[in-house]
Amino acid sequence: MSMATALDPRHTALVIIDLQDDFLAPEGAYARGGAVSPAAQALPPRVAAVAKTLKAAGGMVVGSQFTLWPDAQGEPMISPHLKALRPFLRRGDFAPGSAGQAMVSDIAPWVDVAVCKVAYSAFFNTQLDWVLRRAGITTVAVCGIVTNGGVASTVRDAHMRDYRTLVLSDGCAAFKQEVHDTSLADMANVAQVLTCADFSAAVSASAA
Repeated sequence: MSMATALDPRHTALVIIDLQDDFLAPEGAYARGGAVSPAAQALPPRVAAVAKTLKAAGGMVVGSQFTLWPDAQGEPMISPHLKALRPFLRRGDFAPGSAGQAMVSDIAPWVDVAVCKVAYSAFFNTQLDWVLRRAGITTVAVCGIVTNGGVASTVRDAHMRDYRTLVLSDGCAAFKQEVHDTSLADMANVAQVLTCADFSAAVSASAA
């Protein structure tokens, strides 16, 4: 029996990284800036199906929302490295409570808890670890965007916190396929890499 097959859905959380409208929607900030990843745009229905399966088995779904908090003048507080990488980001993008900051419509109905994040990892300066431990979660399956950024950072932080850590290979995407593939190979050192279908099958088998 594989590690994934042995999981207990009631102690498992799907952590969905940054599947938000400002990243993915045609009217979102990244589309406006020309930073669109077709692979990322294809993720929401696939990830939503996994979330539905896990919730039906008694598991938990958590979403992270990248957030640009406004300063006293209402301007977004953007870290220098992100400003250099994405100079098109402007006032109102990823603002807390905005349409762009929201999880995409395919995902939103399945999310039990959402945490606002300000850096790559969904654990950094958020209440994610507290929520997971309070809910009795021991296994974390990570998916979302981007594979080499928020996903990889969250996976490593979950591993360091002694969660059994899984990463859904086709539930993640990056801007380049080779970067996605290399990042998955690297994460295999600290997490089990498996497909959405295999994870869903393991959840269903364990819940039966």
